Amino acid sequence: MTQGADSRAVATVLVSHSGARWLSAVLDGLGAQTYPVDRVVAVDTGSKDDGVEQLIAALGDEAVVVSGRQTSFPAAVELGLARLTELGCAPTWIWLLHDDANPAPTALAELIAAADEHGDADILGPKLREWPSLRRLLEVGVTISGTGRRETGLERAEYDQGQHDDVRRVLAVNTAGMLVRTDTLRELGGFDPALPIFGNDIDFGWRAAAAGHTTLIVPQAVVFHAEAAHRGARRTPLTGRHTHYQERRAALYTLLANSTTIALPWRLLRLTLGTLVRVLGFVAVRSIGEALDELAALGWIYARPRQILAARRWRRDRSRETQTARQTKGSAESDTDPRSLLAPWWLPYRHGLDFVSDLAAAATNQAADVAERRRAATVAQAARTAALAPTHSTTRAAPLSSRQRDAPAEDTEDDELPEPDSGLLTRFLTSPVALGSAVFLVAVLIGTRAAWGSVTGGALAPAPEAAGDWWRLYTEHAHPLGLGTDVPAPAYLAPLAALASLLGGSPAAAVTAVLVLALPVAFWGAWRLIRVTGRLLDPAGLPRWLIAVCAATYSLVSAVSGGWSAGRLGGVAVSALLPWLIHAALGFADPEPDRRWRAAWRTGLLLAVTTAVGPAVFGFALLATVVVLLAGAVFARSLVTDRSVALPPLVALLVVPVLLAPWWLPMLLDGNAGGLLLDPGRLPPATAGFIDLVFGRLAGSGAPQWLTWPILAGALAALLPRASRSIAMACWTAVLVTAAIAAAVTAPTIAVLGGAVRPSPTSLIPVMQGALILAAVSGLSVLLRAVLLRSSRLGPVLLAVLALVAPVGGAMWFAAGGHDEFADTEVSDIPAYMKQSGRLGPERGVLIVRGDVDTGLDYQVRRGDGATIGVDEVLAMTSENTEFSVALQGLVSRPTPESVGALSSRGIEYVVLPAPADGRVAAQLDATVGLSQASAEDRSTRAWVVDEPASTGVLDGPGSWLRMLLLIVQGLGLLVVLVLSAPTWRERR
Repeated sequence: MTQGADSRAVATVLVSHSGARWLSAVLDGLGAQTYPVDRVVAVDTGSKDDGVEQLIAALGDEAVVVSGRQTSFPAAVELGLARLTELGCAPTWIWLLHDDANPAPTALAELIAAADEHGDADILGPKLREWPSLRRLLEVGVTISGTGRRETGLERAEYDQGQHDDVRRVLAVNTAGMLVRTDTLRELGGFDPALPIFGNDIDFGWRAAAAGHTTLIVPQAVVFHAEAAHRGARRTPLTGRHTHYQERRAALYTLLANSTTIALPWRLLRLTLGTLVRVLGFVAVRSIGEALDELAALGWIYARPRQILAARRWRRDRSRETQTARQTKGSAESDTDPRSLLAPWWLPYRHGLDFVSDLAAAATNQAADVAERRRAATVAQAARTAALAPTHSTTRAAPLSSRQRDAPAEDTEDDELPEPDSGLLTRFLTSPVALGSAVFLVAVLIGTRAAWGSVTGGALAPAPEAAGDWWRLYTEHAHPLGLGTDVPAPAYLAPLAALASLLGGSPAAAVTAVLVLALPVAFWGAWRLIRVTGRLLDPAGLPRWLIAVCAATYSLVSAVSGGWSAGRLGGVAVSALLPWLIHAALGFADPEPDRRWRAAWRTGLLLAVTTAVGPAVFGFALLATVVVLLAGAVFARSLVTDRSVALPPLVALLVVPVLLAPWWLPMLLDGNAGGLLLDPGRLPPATAGFIDLVFGRLAGSGAPQWLTWPILAGALAALLPRASRSIAMACWTAVLVTAAIAAAVTAPTIAVLGGAVRPSPTSLIPVMQGALILAAVSGLSVLLRAVLLRSSRLGPVLLAVLALVAPVGGAMWFAAGGHDEFADTEVSDIPAYMKQSGRLGPERGVLIVRGDVDTGLDYQVRRGDGATIGVDEVLAMTSENTEFSVALQGLVSRPTPESVGALSSRGIEYVVLPAPADGRVAAQLDATVGLSQASAEDRSTRAWVVDEPASTGVLDGPGSWLRMLLLIVQGLGLLVVLVLSAPTWRERR
């Protein structure tokens, strides 16, 4: 292009929207330019501040265009160009500025100098530095990656040290300070109206490069940019509250509108998959809003294919017109492919590695912060202990070394303090508490020897062959069990199946893990809980030996109650989970709101798992929450009215029905609400009255009751001293609440297949015993302190012996084998070859008929592996098939071809009369046409095979959209809860 005075004429278009806080500085910067500006036009898009007045005062009324709040940036630029035309100004260059972009005095001069030096340059942009820090780099040219990420080529928080000061060609420059030829701006049709505020600079630069224009970055020109819209410092009707959604939508639109036709399908697929990955990344850092914005932006793209196609046609037509015009003028064709200006293909993968590194660094930093807080708490606790301890000598102790000050309080045992240089093994061997705890846990593990391997017996049904059987039972709507049923699988199958999958897909290993590890996990959880709650009794904390005794006593609850030996998985799992649940709930009292909300999600997750294995626990949690909130409303109303205090416990309760919806909702809709109260395991449920709950026993089972007498006596005695009375009263309140829930749970009679049962309060035994143990420990701690202050030597010994009765006696009873209900194999009266045949498919069912004609006959249908864990509950809640019952009655009285056909049509291959078989029924079946005698292992057992091949049609139920929807809701809910339970590490915008 020819150079001359006219070619250097510059007009500025300043776009403003509620930017009065920056406008004065921007106008001063514009007036201080060393290169003269021929004309300045400002376009205000509905400012609510005094920005318009500032513009009019500085530029004059005719130079200011006032538009509506819905005016986009492309439309504002067009209004500015139109006003320049009205004013008779025809500049060669248009300099675009934002109201939050303050140019350095030499910014325009440097841009014009670069334009003179590079005559082929049509678009030039300055270096952007952060305002108000002034030194931090924001952009030195910009491009876009294949995933839609805005790439600047800069490191995070990189400072300007002249390292990027080369003038070079780039894909695009920011509109904040962009200098563009007027004819180029008009030739390209201005900025795309589909990009109202974000992304229009990259789109414009891409279109310019495709049309053969050159875009240069001129780092010598500096503009300070506040990025008000991007940072959320300013919201407009165009940005809304979801800035990330607008930015992401603009990025996807830009990529799809400017990609080549050949690359478009791949681009669309990559953006779809990349969006899903980004969603997972945002979810992992608890940025749920950004994750939803990602999905919304992708949905916007998919909902507007015509708009994308129209944008591509518009760009293609513009490109052809530009090429034709250049050929007419004889201008040289551009030899630069716009794709060479895009970000490298590998850059998104590097960002992914950076993201993983950030996660690892954040986790490490958080762990260090937690360790530092614990160390500080330990030092403070040691200081309080030293201050509260009685002085028995006037000898002044030597000052502690730094290593002694930093040593955890748990490693200090009265007067037996190990040397600072002692190793872990030395400290272990010199700590009576550590040795005693280790011996106790070894004794407990020895007591669990009956559960090593595949176990069944009592309430524990056999485990299926593979974890996939549990997953299939949990996810399918209709089950090929019995005569076919649509009763949903119980909620506890999901965590049990997940555990089995982690253990190599072995359900038997999962059952063994629950039975073997439940007691050590309960010990660990109780230790953590009592160590925290003990500070309510003594600011210095309880003695470690007392914590260990209390934790050991609680960990044996499921064993001494008889629930462990009876195979009551629900009660066993509740005893292990309960201390962790209460420890998470203690976070509701944290002074920081963020920690209270995290406690809500953690508590809700643990409560959902605990409710799945012990339904009655949810009733206790619900009633306890109501009691606590009502007490807070009476004694501390100002706290309860704070939403961050009252809402977290309620949110924790609401998490449970969401995560257990696939079990709860179908049972309620089908009128089987009573089934929600049944504990896992075979029927009938265990029974326990109020006295049994107080002593922590199931009716007629468990360890000797004298083991519990010290606990009950200590809990009652704790009501006497004033120091322990408040905690003891709270514990006894929990006991009364538990008793009320137990009475309510056991009151209804639930109709099950073959009779009626009452729910069991098994899962409430750990709750009541935990409250009694905590009350006893509070009383024992106060009494022990009083005895020590009196310098009594016999008193502490007697108290220690009394405290050790329950854990030592219980551990010895359990290790000696105080349980004998487990068996290694399933006792069955079905021939082995029928079991093997049943595993080949659900159509090979076995009809088992028991009883006699005089007392009545009962029947059941066995399929596959039989009634395995999880199947019992489904079959129990399945209603009787009256049609088949009538057909079976006819078969054993007056058999007809129709009654025999009812067997094959329902997938029954064999009929078995277990010993002792009724001779009249056996004779009737021997004479039935369509049945042939089959062999049985026991002579007293009779068996027949159905001649007609069995059918599976009646067992194949239709799919259920409700079941699929509930599983999706559960999965998404679990993902959200897990993410919100995690610590916060990412700073929000």
